[in-house]
Amino acid sequence: MIGLLGIAATFLLVFGGYLAAGGKMAIILKSLPYEFTMIGGAAIGAFLVSNDLPSIKRTLRDTGRVFSGPKWKPDDYRELLCLLFELIKMARQNPVALEEHIEAPGSSSIFSQYPRILADQEAIELMCDTLRSASMNYDDPHQVEDVLEKRMEANYRHAIHSSHALQTMADGLPALGIVAAVLGVIKTMGSIDQPPEILGKLIGGALVGTFLGVFLAYGLVGPFASKVRSVTEEDGHFYQLIREVLVANLHSHSMNICIEVGRQNTPSHIRPTFSELEQSLSTIKQKTVA
Repeated sequence: MIGLLGIAATFLLVFGGYLAAGGKMAIILKSLPYEFTMIGGAAIGAFLVSNDLPSIKRTLRDTGRVFSGPKWKPDDYRELLCLLFELIKMARQNPVALEEHIEAPGSSSIFSQYPRILADQEAIELMCDTLRSASMNYDDPHQVEDVLEKRMEANYRHAIHSSHALQTMADGLPALGIVAAVLGVIKTMGSIDQPPEILGKLIGGALVGTFLGVFLAYGLVGPFASKVRSVTEEDGHFYQLIREVLVANLHSHSMNICIEVGRQNTPSHIRPTFSELEQSLSTIKQKTVA
């Protein structure tokens, strides 16, 4: 919703201010289809040349996140902490029983209680691989933390590619606008024998190219790239929480301390309160006793 409001405000204030100053939309509307074809076509063509098919698909998908926002909501962080609590508890009480859950999370009675988390392959693999490594006596907290850090850094570089691709397009749009404007000037020079009123319209149409390139770069595509980056970074906190809790577990802290470490390392605007989390964990403990 905020993204749509931002786009509406951009168009309204830019073109509203132009009209309020006495500008005429006729010349812009007449030139717009041709200028947009040149600038937009060149930008899309350059985007296709500079990215492979998976990156193109991911960028198109991530563009929708400008409007939908981060994937992970506050409730998801609370559920993740509950899931990690159950896994750590089983790992300490019955390591053999844990194997069937981490080897086949899709059929696990624990993971199936958290369908949104189960649907995220990276989150599941991060938890299962780390717990599996610990069961194989690869439990040096510092080494595991280093491995997780490198893995998450690689995943982040992959996830942030959509933002880079959009920003590259935004950086090129002003120059493409100049290209379209130069072509408009070339067209105008071919009509140099026409009266001033016709030449004025031709020059005005050529300048629409410069305007369009700058407007698209800084009014739309650039902000899209920035939003995709911020959403990607916020979703990254979800995987960082997994790392914090599992590394704390390898340090042999109590289960409650491990979960509290994860809770406190979650940004405040998505962090579950202590009482909310305690209530959810109490429900799990009662279910286990029953």
